[in-house]
Amino acid sequence: MLSKIFLSSDHAGFELKEKVKNFLINNSIHFEDLGCTSLEAVDYPDYAKILSKRLKKQNKAKGILFCGTGIGISMAANRFSHIRAALCTSVEMASKCRKHNDANVLALGGRILEDKLALEIVKEFLYTDFEAGRHSLRVDKI
Repeated sequence: MLSKIFLSSDHAGFELKEKVKNFLINNSIHFEDLGCTSLEAVDYPDYAKILSKRLKKQNKAKGILFCGTGIGISMAANRFSHIRAALCTSVEMASKCRKHNDANVLALGGRILEDKLALEIVKEFLYTDFEAGRHSLRVDKI
């Protein structure tokens, strides 16, 4: 069973967030949208912080962040010690960030990813488990 998914974006990631929401709805995946709610300009660090606070309270949950490239919002999220945000531009990256790094947050770029690829990345992130063992030792050092 999938854990709860929190979504958060700035204005540049808003449209991709909406498409991911539809994917989650169509696949009966429980999520909560933390904003933003339009294309009106907002600051991505604020939305990374909102998601980070929610994940601190529900540490079994996962998050997906969106901005123009995914770079800024992933950097903002990784300021928080309980966040392991991975910016992914391929399905292979999504697989490895879960298997090897136990990433709990996926960052996507709304201006750089095609919708179909973005949804494949989301699916891989959500359905791939962490491979403990030698990877646990490395993750514990983060």
